[in-house]
Amino acid sequence: MTRSSSRAPSDAHFWEALGGIEQPSRYIGFEPNHIRKRPEEIKLFFALAFPEMYEIGMSHFGIQILYHILNREPDIAAERVFAPGPDLYERMVRENQPLVSLESKRPLRDFDIIGFSLLYELTYTNVLYMLESAGIPFDARNRDGKVPFVVAGGPCTVNPEPMARFFDAMVVGDGERVVLAMTNAWMNWKNEGAASREDLLERWAVIEGVYIPRFYHVQTDGLGFRLRIPEANVPARIRRAVVADLDRAAFPESPLVPFGKPVHDRLRLEISRGCSRGCRFCQAGMIYRPVRERSISTIMKQARAAVDATGYEDLSLLSLSTGDYTELERLMDALMGHCEPLHVAVSLPSIRADRLSKPLMEAIKRVRKTGFTIAPEAGSQRLRNVINKNLVEEDIRKAVEDAFSLGWQVVKLYFMIGLPTEEDADLDALVDLVKGLRGLLRSFGKHRRGEIHTSLATFIPKPHTPFQWEPQISIDEAYRRLSSIRHRLQMPGISVKWQQPEVSFLEGVLARGDDRCSAVIETAYRMGCRFDGWSDHFRFDRWMAAFDAEGVDPTAFVHRKRELDEPLPWDHIDIRVTKDFLQAEHRLAMEGRPTPDCRQAECSGCGACDFDILQPVLCRDMPEADRSDGLPSGVVERPYAPRWKSVVLRYTKTGSARFLGHLEVYNLFCRAFRRSGVSVEFSEGFHPKPKLSFDEALPIGLASMCETFRASVDADTDCNTLVERLNHALIEGIRIIGCEPAIPASKGQKTQSNGATYRVTLFRNGFHREALVRFEQADTFEITRTNRKGITRRIDLKQIVPEIRLLSDTSCEMRLLHAQDAVLRPADVLRAVWQFPEEVIQEAEVTKVA
Repeated sequence: MTRSSSRAPSDAHFWEALGGIEQPSRYIGFEPNHIRKRPEEIKLFFALAFPEMYEIGMSHFGIQILYHILNREPDIAAERVFAPGPDLYERMVRENQPLVSLESKRPLRDFDIIGFSLLYELTYTNVLYMLESAGIPFDARNRDGKVPFVVAGGPCTVNPEPMARFFDAMVVGDGERVVLAMTNAWMNWKNEGAASREDLLERWAVIEGVYIPRFYHVQTDGLGFRLRIPEANVPARIRRAVVADLDRAAFPESPLVPFGKPVHDRLRLEISRGCSRGCRFCQAGMIYRPVRERSISTIMKQARAAVDATGYEDLSLLSLSTGDYTELERLMDALMGHCEPLHVAVSLPSIRADRLSKPLMEAIKRVRKTGFTIAPEAGSQRLRNVINKNLVEEDIRKAVEDAFSLGWQVVKLYFMIGLPTEEDADLDALVDLVKGLRGLLRSFGKHRRGEIHTSLATFIPKPHTPFQWEPQISIDEAYRRLSSIRHRLQMPGISVKWQQPEVSFLEGVLARGDDRCSAVIETAYRMGCRFDGWSDHFRFDRWMAAFDAEGVDPTAFVHRKRELDEPLPWDHIDIRVTKDFLQAEHRLAMEGRPTPDCRQAECSGCGACDFDILQPVLCRDMPEADRSDGLPSGVVERPYAPRWKSVVLRYTKTGSARFLGHLEVYNLFCRAFRRSGVSVEFSEGFHPKPKLSFDEALPIGLASMCETFRASVDADTDCNTLVERLNHALIEGIRIIGCEPAIPASKGQKTQSNGATYRVTLFRNGFHREALVRFEQADTFEITRTNRKGITRRIDLKQIVPEIRLLSDTSCEMRLLHAQDAVLRPADVLRAVWQFPEEVIQEAEVTKVA
């Protein structure tokens, strides 16, 4: 049972009092470019839910796309919701608060549709965690008209069965058009009286790419595996939805700029979708076919708009195989021409060694040396042929040698162990390859710094790949192979890390399982499993107990080799690549015969293209105008070289902005300068930074009416214009209130303040005057403090707090002097003088007023 009946309405104050919560900026929700609509103008409230914490979810590009597609519709409000951290969840339960959206703090249960993104099998329990936090029944069949429709999309839906019981609908494939078709159907259903939930599900069932689990009954095959059989009036197989032309697809030209430190803290430009390299282990390479490239003119238009709208200092090209973009060097020239004068770095994700040219690498390092990653996947040429990784060792060696010669100090390599037909000789070849690459570094001189970072993961035979019939190696065997490699690579210049084999085992089970896994997932959640993708939260023992409790053997899903003609739990999902093609590729793999990329050879007959609406789209085949940077003929982007002046800016930090940390505020101002169009001077070196200097770091949770920082800006920009432009680019709660020329440091500009005055407002308790009188009358008032080194010392508050003044029963002002060897905060005074409990102190609003 969920706590659907026990959830109270959302309390606005609860979400404004985040003191004591880890990384509270995860929950405040007014980042640059966020969209908040007037609820009275909205017909459909759509929650974009990601079953992970904010910094993971905001790194998912799909949420950005859907957020802007939906919010372009005037009568739809799309808002985001992420899994709360364990500390916030405990407080929510204690105070009976439901899970809410970021933008408006609307309870998740009050939305009309909730759309979850399923990117990783080990987030499945987090879906239940979020549903329970919202008071929504787990089982879709137990939901009535008072709760939202819960839908899912993302790559995990190509085998929907382990999670199908929890969703009203699941989307297979590209979501851009499907989501609007579903919302239009909802609007029509609502306008026609919203007869029943099933009525809307029937309307959704006819949309290409939409799977309605309740319209498919379960049938058990001869081996005990459960298959889905359609009922009347629904498709026998769900065909993957595909966007045929990326140039016509929606793109968020004003992406959200997250707070904190998201996993991918940069602007991302999707330059292509799909990959036809045909790596036989790669699920994404099969389920996103065919290759569709954006034109250079479209990419450059999007890049200019998004850099201006976000202020990002890093731009990354997004695709399954960026190096295969057919006009990559031409695109890089155009991007670098725009980004280099703006001090915006351009980076590439993991790239095939045979696609790395020295001119391309020179272009990448012009602004900043970003990461350099190669994925050989297997150590021997024999095994690379089996998996169709058309890459020879010479390509790998040359790419690494070029990287070191151009100044890179770290090269990252990715390998898998447990690939089909793998033998110990292949592991020997992997070790020899890595050692040989280390030797390349040594050839540049014994004093040359550099490292080879090697990552290892256990191969998981995913659905809809040529290896979907193959078994996954056991946990014990995975440990044997990993330990063998690690032991032989323990030497200076090489670091080795791997994914825990138990994690890979569970991922394989949930990726390849049938609908019986849903009961296991729910039981595991009840046993406390959540955030399973985090090593410090993963509890393999509880998962095994859940399988035992439900009578399900997990090894049956992963350790048995399947026959090529036997039914599979995901056969009712049509990814457009045919099963005949996958079987043929499996046979070629066992023979060690590669299949060429259809971009460079003839069609391989995979079935993804109809050659009418859907076919490969390559930039090299486009008209010259689409292969250019989009600027009118004769127009060249030239850097502007201003003169610089130093100014002091005064600003306030109020409301929920007080939960931004010092680094977040620094990044906010750096990006606000870019968005405002005000030129700021940069430092020199490999990692140029804007020349901003803050006097002191304001602790998280403290508001302030009197913060300052220095900036070196274009001398032609007057202070009034600077303030106006910056305020337009800043978020609510951060405001510039003054600007003046900086006095040179030699004339005493850098002076140390002798303290600060704070105003404290309580929400639960009041200030007892008797406690203040005791403090005022005491000759000394000592407290103990223990520093990070474990050294405890006594501090006399009377020497540091010269004045405390009560303003009312719930507010006071206090002045704290700077102590030479101690840092005290208002919280320390509240704790010592009034002995308030921690929850009262954490919820107090503290503002620095002078």
